[in-house]
Amino acid sequence: MEQDWIWGLVGGGLIGLGGAVYLLGNGRIMGASGIIGGLVDASGKDTAKERLAFLAGVILLPVLLMPLYDTPISTHVTDNWLVIIAAGLLVGVGTRIANGCTSGHGVCGISRFSLRGIVSTVFYILAGGIAVVLFRHILGVI
Repeated sequence: MEQDWIWGLVGGGLIGLGGAVYLLGNGRIMGASGIIGGLVDASGKDTAKERLAFLAGVILLPVLLMPLYDTPISTHVTDNWLVIIAAGLLVGVGTRIANGCTSGHGVCGISRFSLRGIVSTVFYILAGGIAVVLFRHILGVI
């Protein structure tokens, strides 16, 4: 039996723990799109150091953990850079339209029984499923 599901369980637990620590530590929701958005549009300039520290941790921790692994973990990501860039832009636009992302609505919103978080999560998972069917199975680009 494959044991890859354990890494998903551990990762999900760590994301939940990070969200709880962030909320308990400063009283704000750990929404990655809001953290980045506040830096981009300067609405979060009073908490810029905190936002930059969060992003540094998100980016640097995987790099620091790389020596623990013998071989790179396969992600099955497409080699088509146009698809990767388009996907990133669509995710960014979607998070701005939804006023939040998977960490804000999904992890932190659902755990606080937020109706807005639950509804948003249902819709972005539904949209993600439709996108996979369309782009992978119908168009064959991913």
